[in-house]
Amino acid sequence: MKNVTLRQLRVFAEVARRLSFVRAAEVLHLTAPAVTMQIKELETAVGLPLFERRGRVVSLTTTGEYLLVYARRMIATMREAEDAMASLQRVEAGLLNVGLVSTAKYFVPRLLARFSESHPGVEIRLQVSGNREQLVTMLHDKEIDLAIMGRPPKEIATRSHPFAAHPIVMTCDPQHALLGQRSVKAAVAADLPFIAREPGSGTRQAMEDFFEAHGCRPRIVMEMSSNETIKQAVMAGMGISLLSLHTLGLELSSGLLGLLRVEGTPLMRTWYIVLRSAKVLSPVADAFRQFMLAEGDAYLTAHDAPLLEAFHRDAEAPA
Repeated sequence: MKNVTLRQLRVFAEVARRLSFVRAAEVLHLTAPAVTMQIKELETAVGLPLFERRGRVVSLTTTGEYLLVYARRMIATMREAEDAMASLQRVEAGLLNVGLVSTAKYFVPRLLARFSESHPGVEIRLQVSGNREQLVTMLHDKEIDLAIMGRPPKEIATRSHPFAAHPIVMTCDPQHALLGQRSVKAAVAADLPFIAREPGSGTRQAMEDFFEAHGCRPRIVMEMSSNETIKQAVMAGMGISLLSLHTLGLELSSGLLGLLRVEGTPLMRTWYIVLRSAKVLSPVADAFRQFMLAEGDAYLTAHDAPLLEAFHRDAEAPA
């Protein structure tokens, strides 16, 4: 059977399915003599008859029944291979539209760079929204394939996949009087001048949930829509703030900001990759979704671990 071809097996499977050379020829867009020739060549290669022909009645022989099982397996395997190759080709040449909340811009571009290394032909469009509500609108309006955010929306039907931890911490200027204390009560922190993100942002919601859980309300002196502006205001000693640890790496390592060890912090939240429930992802988008689920947590853990270890180590050290 070394000379058997996939074409012969496909013709054979179709004749076996229809039990008619004529109908099989119509389905395969071949002539009946061409189908007959393919079957004869296959029977010659096998060395045994595959069909019994009694006038116009065609039936499988025992040999034909056995061969049909393997022929179908081979045809199915080849189809899977064809689909896989087609998907890979589309991944290498597709367009990926990703939206994210502003806090995620501190790490998503680096993960996208890693993704691009293995998919150099993919065109990437990255849209950073001012806050969560704008990102939900992008999803609803089909402007993006996937969204990266901290709270999956309830406003629209979506599928959400958690992919990494998201620590949120209380930050202050490096000369703050409470910096270095092993534990600061939430009520004490609430009485300090507080610089908050704007209503609607995920960080703002995390702040409100935190203080509400501790039975107090923060003394908000400013509201800002930019993490960078908030950091500058905190550095200047204008107040403290609750921000994502992902946004603070450079400032903490440079000594420009410090972390207050407020009870109940860090707040551990979760990052999600989100798509609309009815969305059928392109091969490119699905490849990126799988990449984030496989690589996102390890990357962020490596990024945040030294800062979190120092935070906990100093808090547990003897006074």
